[in-house]
Amino acid sequence: MKFHWYLPALAFVFLMGAAHATGLATCDSGAREGWQAQEKLSAMLKDKGWQVRRIKEDGGCYEVYALNEKGERVEAYFHPRTLAPVPSGAKGHKG
Repeated sequence: MKFHWYLPALAFVFLMGAAHATGLATCDSGAREGWQAQEKLSAMLKDKGWQVRRIKEDGGCYEVYALNEKGERVEAYFHPRTLAPVPSGAKGHKG
């Protein structure tokens, strides 16, 4: 059996990618071609009075770090196709 040098590298990349997901929320989001732009989500939240600090991808969802309309720090998840809020698994988590 021939050893392939790239297999350990692929395993490392896969494990590192999985380590970045928090697991607090997951979305069955499908292909990225169907996702709405992060800018649209940001504009939607700003219209509600939020101050968006950062949007990133996590667990197939958009994860948003922001201050809500009350000035409270929020880490919330949104489905990238519908931009609907996604409940998260963390206690005290706003999402």
